[in-house]
Parts: sequence; structure tokens; C-alpha cells
Amino acid sequence: MAEEEEKTQSSNVEFKFQFYPMPDTKIPPFTEHFRFPEGLARCEPGGFVLTEEFGRHAHELVNFKPRKDDVWVVTFPKCGTTWTQEMVWMLLNDCNAELAKTTPLTIRAPFLESSRVDGAENAPPGLADLMPSLDVIDKMASPRVIKSHLPFYLLPPNLLDTCKVVYVARNPKDVMVSYYHHHKLMKMPSYSGDFETFVNYFMNDHLEFLPYFPHILDAWAKRTHPNLLFLFYEDMKKNLRGQVEKVAQFLDKSPSEAKMALLLEHLKFDNLSKNDSVNFKTAKDLGYMNDDGTFIRKGKTGDWKNHLSPELNRRVEAWIEANLAKSDLRFVMELEQQD
Repeated sequence: MAEEEEKTQSSNVEFKFQFYPMPDTKIPPFTEHFRFPEGLARCEPGGFVLTEEFGRHAHELVNFKPRKDDVWVVTFPKCGTTWTQEMVWMLLNDCNAELAKTTPLTIRAPFLESSRVDGAENAPPGLADLMPSLDVIDKMASPRVIKSHLPFYLLPPNLLDTCKVVYVARNPKDVMVSYYHHHKLMKMPSYSGDFETFVNYFMNDHLEFLPYFPHILDAWAKRTHPNLLFLFYEDMKKNLRGQVEKVAQFLDKSPSEAKMALLLEHLKFDNLSKNDSVNFKTAKDLGYMNDDGTFIRKGKTGDWKNHLSPELNRRVEAWIEANLAKSDLRFVMELEQQD
């Protein structure tokens, strides 16, 4: 065991990034729209945006030690992360739906950077038990399922060469809509503005975990790595079984037909939305969310049509076109039929 642990560990990585405060996130109108005690900070090089609290601890994430039997789920926020986490965890744990319904997903498949985003002093009492710290994640029994919203350059540099990573991308219009509702739901940041203003913040990289396109395009460029499986949320909505089979093959798992049927039923969006373990009911009970709304919302492809005005849609289309001009990556914006 000692030899195995030694093989998965490397010497400390020199941290070559600096997080700089973003002054306009400390004054109106930003402070009238969001609740961030310190404002936001931008990483250079790279331009990644998170909190100053995260910046003070970012080196810890780069130096976190992956294990060869880990499976990491990496996404930009609101790209089907929770759905994919649950799928991966179930495949690695013999489709144990009973345990999945009684143990919060945040404990079964923890969020790597959660304890370093806003700082423990800002968390409601009891939330620390629900969102394990880096030290707790480091000591978890194998095989671990670990979630992160960080871009690859802020994750351990040996991650892809050490373990398997499932990356999920979603079309940016639906991401904007889902992220907007997420920001209104969470008491931190408890967004109070309108949708168009939120989209402006999004396209100008003034929200946590932005910029969006560099995050996606970096993973797209790595998609041929044998330890990376790149999925599209829209493919999961169009043919869930096909994507589950693809993930199972990637993880070297062969669930029986009975287990597959159980898993597909468990992963139906209507069922997930009623599953307190996955829908973060405990976090809501602890006061981490506002009363209106739930963590898992509609999950529909094409919901952006109910939010973007024609003029705003034209602006977003131009933004997408400019950012994809040098890439062969393309997104599906609508589906005729979806699970």
C-alpha cells in the first residue's frame, strides 16, 4: 500500500499563478447585484475568476494528490455535473441506489474546491460536514469520485496521467440560464439583478469560474488523451443510455441489464429532482439556499429560448461565434426530443 501511495504522489508543484482583486466587484453596481464579502479575484496568467479566499489557497489544489483509481468529474458549472457525478458513483458502486438515496452526493463524490471558495467563516453551521475539506477528501477510501469546476491548469498537473477524468460540456446559452437561476438560489451570491445584466457579467468574465470558453476549449484540446472522456450534456439528454454505456466502458464496468435498468431509472431527471441526496436538500435546510427554487431545476436543452430576447440572443450568438472562430468545437442548442 505504501508503494502504491508513493507512486501516486509527486513533489510539491511550484505555483506559478497570482490572484489579483477585481476592484469593480467591490463597488456598485456589482455589490448591489451580488453578495461577495471580498468581491472577486482574477488569476494571472489564465484569467480565471474566483474569490480572494480561493486565491489564498489555490496552491493547495494544484498540489492535491490524485490516485490511479480515482475518477474525477470536471466541468464548468451547470453543465450536468451533478447528473454525471451520480452516474459515475453508481457505476463504481454496483448501482447501489439505496446508499445513493441516503448519503448526500457531496459526501459520496465531494467537491474538491468547495471549502476554499468562500471560506469556512462564511459557511452556515453544519455545512462543513456536508462539504468535506481537502484533508478529508485526501483520506477517503478508494475508489474516490471527485468533482471540480476548476480549469485543468489549476488542477494537479499529473491528473490526466494518473487517473480517469470525465469532462462534460453544455451549450453556453443553457449554461447562462442555469447559472443565472443558480446565482439567485444560493444565498452566496444571491443575485438580485435581471437576466440580461447577468448575461453581460457572464460574457465579460465577471462571475465565479469564468471565463467559460477557455475552460471548455482546453478540455476539448485534451479529448484524445486516453484517460479523458469528453461528453456533451445534450447527448445525455438525447440518449441517456448510450452515454451511460460509454461511461461504463470508459470505467471498465459492465453492469447487468437489471442494474442498467435500475441506473437509468435512478438517473431520470424527474427522479433526481425528487432525490434529496442529489438535490442538496440538507444544504437548503441548513440555510445555504434561498427559499424559492431547487438545486436541480428543469435540466432542459433549449430553455434559453424562454429567457433570451431576440436582441440579446444576437449578442450572445456573436460572442459564441467570436470565441469558436479558431476551433472545430460546436454545440447543439436545441433538441427535437430529449429524455
